[in-house]
Amino acid sequence: MDKLGKMQSEGGFSLIEVLVVIAIIVILAAIAIPEIAAHRRRGYDADVKSNLENAAKAEEAYFVNNDTYTSTITPAALPGYHQSSNVTMSGASSATTFIITGAVTTGCSSGGNWSISSATGIIAGTPCD
Repeated sequence: MDKLGKMQSEGGFSLIEVLVVIAIIVILAAIAIPEIAAHRRRGYDADVKSNLENAAKAEEAYFVNNDTYTSTITPAALPGYHQSSNVTMSGASSATTFIITGAVTTGCSSGGNWSISSATGIIAGTPCD
């Protein structure tokens, strides 16, 4: 009570107001979480594709110096090539062609496997799921 004997109202939020705010936050989280996961999967795919492009360029540089391609896809075998830690790479080659395959090591339940061929220069594969 104040000096005049009137009841003062208590400050703060009612239970209904708090529950409405919590419900809005839950709805926004339910919308955002799948989108975040999809962005992460596309990021894993982009990482593999970037590694494939860099390895293909390094293979071409190797060919210029050695008149053949190498099937060893490592930074030691291909100077200038740097491999991401979340990607595994392998290669198959002949004297005049190569195919490099890359895969995501963590973050995908399936997919995330891509390859590039010297014959087409096109990256093809299955997206990360």
